Order: sequence, then structure tokens, then C-alpha cells
Amino acid sequence: MNEFLFIVMSLISLSFVLFAFRLGRVYLIGAIVVCAVLMNIFVVKGITLFGLAATGGNILYASIFLATDILDEYWGRKIAFQAVMIGFFASVFFLITSQLILLFEPANFDMAHGALKTIFTLTPRIVAGSMVAYLAAQSLDVYIFNKIKKKTSYKHLWLRNLGSTLSSQLIDSAIFTLIAFAGVYHNLLQIMFFAYIIKVMIAFLDTPFLYLTRHLKPNELLHKNEKSHFNFSWFPWHR
Repeated sequence: MNEFLFIVMSLISLSFVLFAFRLGRVYLIGAIVVCAVLMNIFVVKGITLFGLAATGGNILYASIFLATDILDEYWGRKIAFQAVMIGFFASVFFLITSQLILLFEPANFDMAHGALKTIFTLTPRIVAGSMVAYLAAQSLDVYIFNKIKKKTSYKHLWLRNLGSTLSSQLIDSAIFTLIAFAGVYHNLLQIMFFAYIIKVMIAFLDTPFLYLTRHLKPNELLHKNEKSHFNFSWFPWHR
């Protein structure tokens, strides 16, 4: 059942990234922000996929890589890196405010404090590992994607997508595992390997979605002179 849900959730999250791209750059960056925040919530849920240990955050994390690759492909390295930093800022803001809300004394009628405490009480090492891994891996993904794009003269879209994602996901798995679990678990290589395998599966899923962007370009790319990124003219009810 978990494997089926894994595929469904992966396809849904990747489809939303594609939908955000069709709306325009602002929406795509917004999708990165949403995924960056949600993955910090979903990471607290441990699951088993194909016999491997994983977390709920692994699925959404791959969607961010697809979004940054799309930004790099159509708007360039600077915009993609800017989106990474916006996602990082949103994650830091979420983590700070989620800890502050726990300090409020709950009212007698409150029903959520216990659940929020369970979700938002994260160990400092896990938080640090998640944030450092996100920033390092996403920055590396943007860098490698851009390098491969130039080296191949903008050919072989699949190569820069998989090359950048697979290499940066490996760095992400290594950094997070070492910071979060070094000294806690002895089988660090196994944990790192399992996490990486799950991310590799999603990386191969997102490549067809990147190719679909060639047929779903937003109006701001088709009409570069338009000033507004918030153009809904392609919706049927605006025709």
C-alpha cells in the first residue's frame, strides 16, 4: 500500500510543479516555498518503501529539484539560485515560528497543543541537518545543471536533469545523515544508501515532467514583453 501511495503522491506533487510552471515563474517559486515548508513537517513521519526506511519529506523534496531545474532551464541560473534562497528563508521562518507557537500557554479549550508539540518538537541536529543539506544540495543542483547545459550546448535535457539531481541528492543524503545521526546510529552508510535510493526513484520519475514543460510554456515565456507574471488568460473561463 505504501508503494502505491508513494507513486501517487510523487506524481501529484510533480504534476503540481508542472501546473505552477504553466502559470509562470512566480508560481513555480511559490511551489518551492510550499514544498520546502511541508517537507519539514512530513519529515517527522517515518515510513517503509520497497523494504527501505524513508520519511514523508523525501517525496516532496524531489519536487523542489524539478522546480529548480525548470527555473534554470527557462530563466537561468541566477533565478534558480534565488528560488533556492527564498525556499531556505521560508524554511527558517517556519522553523522559528513553529518553535515560538509551542511556548504559548494553551487555553483550557485547546485541542491542538499536544499534536503540534509532537510535530514541531524537532531535535536541533535534525533541523540543522535538514537546513544545511537543503542549501548545499539545491545550490549544487543549480550549478551542475547549468554546467551540463553549457557543456552539451543546450542538448540532452535528460542528462542535465538526471546528472544534477542524482549527484546533488547524494550530497543531500550524506550531509543530512552525518549531521543528524552520526554518533546515534552505527549503520550510517545503510541509512544514507536507503535515503538515496528513494530519491533516485523519484528523480527518474521527474524527467518526463521536465520534457512536458516544452509543450506547456507559460505566457510570460511566449510573450516576453508582458510585464505581469500573473496571467490567467489560458484558463477556459478567461477566453
